[in-house]
Amino acid sequence: MSEQSGSDPPSVDFDAAWCATDLGRYRACRYTYEYYSAESLPPLDSSQFMGSFRWLGDAGDPIPRQVLKLNSLARDLAARGLTLPQDFVTFQTTENLYGSLDEVSVTGCWTNLSDPLPSPVEPDAFLVRFFRDQQDCVIWYLYLRPMSEAFVVYSDLDYEFEYEARRDGEETQTDLADAEEQRAAILWCAPSFEEFAYRFWIENRLWHAVNDRELPLLEPRLQDYLNHYAPPGAPM
Repeated sequence: MSEQSGSDPPSVDFDAAWCATDLGRYRACRYTYEYYSAESLPPLDSSQFMGSFRWLGDAGDPIPRQVLKLNSLARDLAARGLTLPQDFVTFQTTENLYGSLDEVSVTGCWTNLSDPLPSPVEPDAFLVRFFRDQQDCVIWYLYLRPMSEAFVVYSDLDYEFEYEARRDGEETQTDLADAEEQRAAILWCAPSFEEFAYRFWIENRLWHAVNDRELPLLEPRLQDYLNHYAPPGAPM
């Protein structure tokens, strides 16, 4: 597999790591989730990330309620000079793609869209929450900046809750005015939504395979991914 040049973290002041669970004996995890360095991950082939999610099959028909929801979100962002990436819109509005990450998640993660949330570290940038762990151990966001490509970040903070609590004068677990504290609370994990979705989908399918001892049945793309951690013939 060729390395994706876009997989390097963009020139923003966020640390980079992938938040995920174990891959059986091939990749350890001490708790529910572990932070894995970007350099330690299997490289991905950029040619498959064209915004159509062909690796998941046919996208299917539009979902009317989702189209309305994404149109409303897009208008809200446009008023701030921001644009939703088309791969995100496609995934969230078509019947065979929407919810597919929820279905494969081994830790009970689920799709949960927010309204635009101001970035606590950068003027004119916004977060859009799209996916969260069932116990809010980790929450994933699109990070949107004017005149720049959107990328994916995550945090253990629910910024929608944090902003609402501050508005209501309630005590919160973090200081939204402390830019350094907030920068440390947000980590970069993927240069596009589709790459995030692919890696999440592959790893969660692999988790079932390695824990159900079905490795001889692995399809080629799962086996290629696993070979990064256990090349053929390498002792484990």
